[in-house]
Amino acid sequence: MTLERKEQGPPPDRMTKTQEMVYELTVGEVMPPTMVTVAPGQTMAELRVLLRDNRLSGTPVVENGKLVGMISIEDLINALTDNAINAPIRERMKTKVECLYADELLVHCIAKFSKFGYRRYPVLNRNNELVGIVTKGSIVEGLLKKLEVEYEQSESKAALTRQRPTMRKFFEDVTADEISFAFKYNIAGQTLKDAGKAASELKNALKKLGVCPPLLRRIGVATYEAEINLASYTKGGVIRAQVEKWGVTVEAIDTGPGIPDVEKALQPGFSTAPDWVRELGFGAGMGLVNMNKCADEMNLRSSVPEGTHLTMQFYYTS
Repeated sequence: MTLERKEQGPPPDRMTKTQEMVYELTVGEVMPPTMVTVAPGQTMAELRVLLRDNRLSGTPVVENGKLVGMISIEDLINALTDNAINAPIRERMKTKVECLYADELLVHCIAKFSKFGYRRYPVLNRNNELVGIVTKGSIVEGLLKKLEVEYEQSESKAALTRQRPTMRKFFEDVTADEISFAFKYNIAGQTLKDAGKAASELKNALKKLGVCPPLLRRIGVATYEAEINLASYTKGGVIRAQVEKWGVTVEAIDTGPGIPDVEKALQPGFSTAPDWVRELGFGAGMGLVNMNKCADEMNLRSSVPEGTHLTMQFYYTS
């Protein structure tokens, strides 16, 4: 089955700059620079003072440098109700803790907030050491700071004069009958271990070629979503990108199992993600929707069990 939008120009309901930024920032970039922790041997009474003095609603519990649990103001209220204000924190803390990694994209973090409904997540490095904590408030602050920096850069004449030439100008200055740049990335299926790696590498390559930041951001978001779909739903595939005089084409190709109902797959919230993907905070059913918002044109051909061929085009002028 094929779905294609033939008209040129930006698609309706294009993603906002803030929505696009969650594919750029990492969890580590938005978490506060300092962190308050407690030990499991401290009492709930001590926790009450700590939460009050630091204006916190919860904090990690650490023992011998390792994260062993989370304790929140809700746990404190329950302790007061149970007349257990002098109980040690270890008796009231939650030991089953969902964590995030500092180098994860912010989009992963937001997916977990949506899925589990928690107010805060401890943040680990890849050695599983606690390095911080992230809340919805810190996400908002991080996005606002990023928007402020980008605004200042766009208003700065010095920054404008340092910008690279646009891709269109590059092609105009090159005399040749035909010229293009091609990129190919192999994507492993049934694993999210390297989720987003290809999208990040393509984005960095296009940045070096001088693709303008707004277009670069849209390509990065759409390629990331395409990569996640390949890794989650298929046995693997390839992502190809072609940079030409008019713009950039990104293709995502796999050899199965295919999409039974393309129209349904394009509905917001529809997802056939397996449990292991959902447990990692993915599979919210917005991948194809977001790709369609980012691309100037999108063509999706799929058949069962042969596979799927997705083509997205991005114009320099849009």
